[in-house]
Amino acid sequence: MFEGDPTATTPMTPPAPPPPPVRKSSGIPAGRLVALGLLAFALAAFSGRVDLGSLVSTAQNYVDRVVPTVQPSATASDTAAVAAVKDVIQRANDAQVQAFTRNDPTLMRATATTSYYQELVQTNQGLQSSGARSIALVNLEWVDVTVSGTTANAVTNETWRTTYTDGSVADSTDRNEYTLVLQAGAWKISADVQPTTQIITPGTGGGTPPSVTQPGTPASVTSSSSNWSGYAANGGTFTSVTATWTVPTVSAASSGADATWIGIGGLTSNDLIQAGTQAMVDGSGTVEYSSWIEMLPQSSRNVPLSVSAGDSVTVTITQQSGNDWLIALKNNTTNGTYSVTVQYSSSNSSAEWVQEAPSIGRGLISLDQFGTVQFSGASAVRDGKTMSAAALGAKAITMINGQGQAIAQPSTIASDGSSFTIARTDATSSPQSGGRRRRP
Repeated sequence: MFEGDPTATTPMTPPAPPPPPVRKSSGIPAGRLVALGLLAFALAAFSGRVDLGSLVSTAQNYVDRVVPTVQPSATASDTAAVAAVKDVIQRANDAQVQAFTRNDPTLMRATATTSYYQELVQTNQGLQSSGARSIALVNLEWVDVTVSGTTANAVTNETWRTTYTDGSVADSTDRNEYTLVLQAGAWKISADVQPTTQIITPGTGGGTPPSVTQPGTPASVTSSSSNWSGYAANGGTFTSVTATWTVPTVSAASSGADATWIGIGGLTSNDLIQAGTQAMVDGSGTVEYSSWIEMLPQSSRNVPLSVSAGDSVTVTITQQSGNDWLIALKNNTTNGTYSVTVQYSSSNSSAEWVQEAPSIGRGLISLDQFGTVQFSGASAVRDGKTMSAAALGAKAITMINGQGQAIAQPSTIASDGSSFTIARTDATSSPQSGGRRRRP
């Protein structure tokens, strides 16, 4: 199972070497020497002679015999537990391949907890919707396995190959951090996280310019991403972010998905709290629209706020106190609302306004033909002050494909400091690895 950016794998810090074997002491513990001395002198009094050299030699032999050398070693049960953890991860990977090949998700149930099984089902469904024909584990490298009672953690580097119906092939190598729990005597995977994903590449400007008309002036390509397009600001502490956008009308003749969202964190850190809307074209050519929230590394989850193409939606994320965050979504067209308070530990390091090609457990899926999405009211609270995206110095991000061509291009920010558009170009969006979000 993999989800990360193969260029961002960070080697795990090697474990500390085991302590050296305990050597035999050349000295004699004082207490035992005194006791032996008293015994020797008692014997000497009885026999009429004392030999000090013989006494020391006898004492040394006694200490060596009753205090054996200590050698640290893993128990047989520890070794068996590590082997069992490795086995379940290998079987889980095999099961996911077979489940995809046979279109039978139940094959993945035996090696996963209930919640993780549901995530795997969504992953395979997303793969099918994105045009994947087959998946295969090419290589698995073990980095570390630790077992502590009824929980275990394992780190692997895995290379997976995805073949698509158009004949294209995508390989990706990702660092996986597994969490497992012991249930009814059997190990099951409860989570698989790729914490080192990095998706923003600064200073990339060599891609093909958009060949569709951008409603605004196209922003210069100062940063590029495999799956983000829009604006991001950092520098300082961000405690709130908001924006309004019009849900784009997606062509049912296209394939893939798109997600429009705001968030805090994630630009230069592994944390990201986000919320937004999404469109996905299913295999029958139907476009499904939804709204969702997500707190990495957990998967996104849909929320009960109906949205449709053309609806105006406002989303706000605000830190209330400590780790309490209020996420509020409103459909301005229907007056529908949804809000929830969640617990989340954030770095507060950045704010984003983004149009995205969502990711799933096998990498990114194709970006659909969403046309244009219009943002307004893009602002954030940084260091206690509410500021527009422009005042925050937000930088433009262009989404590019594997050939370096722009596939989603933001405009420059309008004179109000908080409005811009993101336009889909006619460049091909090939499924690839990388990305932040866990599922479409």
